[in-house]
Amino acid sequence: MSKKALIIDIQRLSTEDGPGIRTTVFFKGCNLRCAWYHNPESLSFKKQIEWYADRCMGCRLCAAACTRQGLNLDENGMQINRERCIACGTCVRECPAGAMAVKGEDWNVDSLVYEVLKDRAYFAAEGGITASGGEALMQADFVAAFFEKLKAQGVHTTLDTAALVDWSIFEKVLPHTDLVLLDLKLFDAEQHKRFTGVDNARILENATRLAQYIARHGSPALWVRTPIIPGATNSHENIAAIGRFIRGHLGGVEQRWELCAFNNLCRDKYTRLDMEWDFAETSLMSKSQMEALHKVACGSRGDLSRVFWTGSTLVENT
Repeated sequence: MSKKALIIDIQRLSTEDGPGIRTTVFFKGCNLRCAWYHNPESLSFKKQIEWYADRCMGCRLCAAACTRQGLNLDENGMQINRERCIACGTCVRECPAGAMAVKGEDWNVDSLVYEVLKDRAYFAAEGGITASGGEALMQADFVAAFFEKLKAQGVHTTLDTAALVDWSIFEKVLPHTDLVLLDLKLFDAEQHKRFTGVDNARILENATRLAQYIARHGSPALWVRTPIIPGATNSHENIAAIGRFIRGHLGGVEQRWELCAFNNLCRDKYTRLDMEWDFAETSLMSKSQMEALHKVACGSRGDLSRVFWTGSTLVENT
């Protein structure tokens, strides 16, 4: 069993990562490369340094402290030599303004359980803990142990996953999981590869096996989630195809389907990590567009009744 996990963030009072009020633990590292990804800091399996321009005092104490000569502040901002940087945190400790930060922190299971249970008063009957990412199943041994301890405390557990792993890895976590948030982004294999870097054969196979597992064991519950990304996943054809897959392969178990509207709030994250984002200038979806996709998802006969759309949309003129 993995004794430690690399965690990006512990987000409290979350309302979008499962039922009720939740604390979401974001695991670092992902085996997909979604072009629209909203948490670029969770893609790498290594710690990374970020620089916050709006906090910087220009004192250059961070650069002076860097033993690998990896930092240089000039008229264009902080230049981080990411080939040299090992994210040791020296610059973070030296910065008096909090302008430098390490993305990624090592946690052991017991310490993480203790930390998240501080929020137990907020969970009530419906809330709990969600493991997200990145891809939480890339650290499956840790997640399984983490969830097992939470279940022993009577806490509801949710796994947010894209399911691009061997089924044997999935099975390690499922016995301790109350709900799976399963991301189905694109149904066409070539389009999936174009926008995420890999085809979706294993994902769809695992989705089918998950439904079979749930039918046998009676748990976990299943929510399917599809990010609605303009120019990528938002076609009526894609939503209709995913709907047909849900009916044909997941219809034997109770589930719900969420269409999650695109947001562009992560643009600054890409800047802080010296990364470009293909969707930086992409507009939000409109309410009418989301409602039209919702209608497609429900099907012409309305045979998928537990379909919802979430997220912010453009303000439309009336």
